[in-house]
Amino acid sequence: MAVMNLPVIPENAPFDQSQRMWLNGYLAGLFSGGNGGGATPPPAKKDLGLLLFLYGTQTGGAETLARKFSGQARKLGFTASAAGMDTFGDIDFSKQTRLAIITSTYGEGDMPDNAQAFWDFLSSAEAPALGHLEFSVLALGDTNYQLFCEAGKKFDARLEELGAKRVAARIDCDVDFEQPAAQWYQSLVSCFAGSESPATGSADQGDTAEVVPYGKSRPFPAKLKINRLLNRDGSTKETRHIEIKLDGSGLEYEAGDALGVLPRNCPDFVAEILEAAGLNGSEMVATSESAQAPLRTALIEVYDLKPFLTALPAAGTKAVTLVEPLRRLQPRLYSISSSPKAHPGEVHLTVSVVRYELEQRQRKGVCSTFLADHEMRAGEDFAVPVFVHHSPHFRLPSDLSKPVIMVGPGTGIAPFRSFLEERRATNASGRNWLFFGDQKSATDFLYEDELSSMFSDGHLTRLALAFSRDQQEKIYVQDRMLEHAAELWQWFEDGAHFYVCGDASRMAKDVDAALHQIASQAGGLADAAASAWVAGLKKQKRYLRDVY
Repeated sequence: MAVMNLPVIPENAPFDQSQRMWLNGYLAGLFSGGNGGGATPPPAKKDLGLLLFLYGTQTGGAETLARKFSGQARKLGFTASAAGMDTFGDIDFSKQTRLAIITSTYGEGDMPDNAQAFWDFLSSAEAPALGHLEFSVLALGDTNYQLFCEAGKKFDARLEELGAKRVAARIDCDVDFEQPAAQWYQSLVSCFAGSESPATGSADQGDTAEVVPYGKSRPFPAKLKINRLLNRDGSTKETRHIEIKLDGSGLEYEAGDALGVLPRNCPDFVAEILEAAGLNGSEMVATSESAQAPLRTALIEVYDLKPFLTALPAAGTKAVTLVEPLRRLQPRLYSISSSPKAHPGEVHLTVSVVRYELEQRQRKGVCSTFLADHEMRAGEDFAVPVFVHHSPHFRLPSDLSKPVIMVGPGTGIAPFRSFLEERRATNASGRNWLFFGDQKSATDFLYEDELSSMFSDGHLTRLALAFSRDQQEKIYVQDRMLEHAAELWQWFEDGAHFYVCGDASRMAKDVDAALHQIASQAGGLADAAASAWVAGLKKQKRYLRDVY
C-alpha cells in the first residue's frame, strides 16, 4: 500500500507544542482527503466557543477577510461572527472573550471611516477594562506609506493597555496580504482552540476538485472594447473612458463596486533594465516557490519594478540578484463607472493616465498606461486580466425615494456615473445632486454630454460645477457646497445620503470640513453638535466615501 507523505510544521517554527500539534492535525486532515478506503472518520466537532472578527475597512478588503475567516472558524467548531467596527455600540463586550481585529489603514496613518468612532471610544477615558478578553490583530497596509499599518498598531497597543491578553502576535501585511493573512488565521485558531481541537481541516475538502471561479486569484482575461480620450485639446490631463467586455466571465458587480486590473509592465522599460544589467532576458528566475520563467517574462508579468524608477541595475548584475528584492506586481483597483443594468456584459472605467519625468527619464503609471496605450488595439485579441472587488460599504440607499448628494471631482466622477445610470434603470424617484469639478470647463468637463442631458431631462436634479482654473481665484467642489449650504442642509433634513469619491489627502478632508461648516452655519449647530451630527450620518451609513 502506498504511503502518503504528509507535511508537518517544523520544530523551529514560531509555535508552542500544543499549537504545532493542532496545526499538524489540521494539515493531516487537509492533505489526506479523509475519504480513503477504511479511513477513520474525523471526530465530532467540539464547541470551541465564541470568536468575534471585528473589521475596520475603507475599500472592503478587511471585511472580505473577516467574513472568510469567520466562516472557516465556524467549520472548525467556533461560534464565530464578523462585524464592522461601526456596529460596536451593539456589541456586549462583557460577553466576548475572544476578539480578532482585522483593520486597514486609511491615508497617512488614519483610521478607516467605519473604525473611527470605535477608536475614539477605545482611546477615551470611558473605555472599559478588558482583562477578560483575549485578542489578536491583523493589520493591512502599504509600505509605500510612511505610517505603515498604523491603525492596526494602535488597536494592538490600546487593547493591551486596557488589560486584554494578546494570544497571537500582530501581523502587519503589505499589499500582497493573502499568505500572511492565512498564517495569522491559522495561528489565531490554534491559540484559541488549544491542543484539544479536532483536526477538522477537511471541512473544506473537495474545493480543490472544483473549477476555481474568476476572481483575484484567477483574473478573467477580458477584451478591451473602447478606449476613448475624455479631455479635449488643450488639456494638461489625460483621462480615458475604458470599456471592457465581461462576456463568459461569470463576474457580476453592482454600482459602487471596483474593478481590479492586473497590469503588465512596459516592455520598453524592461528592455532598459535588461540593457543596463547586461542581460538578454532569457535567464530563468523564480516566480514563486515552485515556478520559474524567463527573466524578461518575469519582469513584464510578475514583479513590481518601482525600485528601478530612480536607479537602474548596475552592469553585471545577475538575474537572480535582480529579482530577489522585488515585490510582486499588484492589481490596481478602479471605481466602476457603469451600471450593470445599463450595460449588461460590460464594465466601464474612468482612468487618469499617469506620465511624468523622473531622473531625466520619461516614466509612466504601470496600470493606467497599460490600459491607455492599447488604444489602437481595442477590439483585438488583447487581454486585460480583471476581477470584481465588491464594495458593500459604498452603496446607493435601498429606499429609492431618498435624495442622493454626490461629490466627485476629476475621476471621482466614476462611481457617480454608475449611480446615476443605476438610479435611472431602477426608476428611483429620489432627487440627485452632483458636485463635479476639474481644471477647465472647455477641456476637462468629463462626460459633459451625458451629464448635461441628465440635467436637461431632470434626472440630475442639481449640477454644481467647480472648474478651478476658469477664473483667477480657484474654486473647488467644497466651495460650491458652502455656496449652497442652506439648500444642502434641507436635503439632509429630507434624508439625503451623502457620497464622496476622489483624493483622500486633500479633497476628502476639505469636503468633510465643509460639511461640518454647513451643519454649523445652515443647521445652527455648535461645533460639538455639528461633529456629532456628521458622526451620526456615518453611523446611519448616510455619509460614505470611496477615497484613495
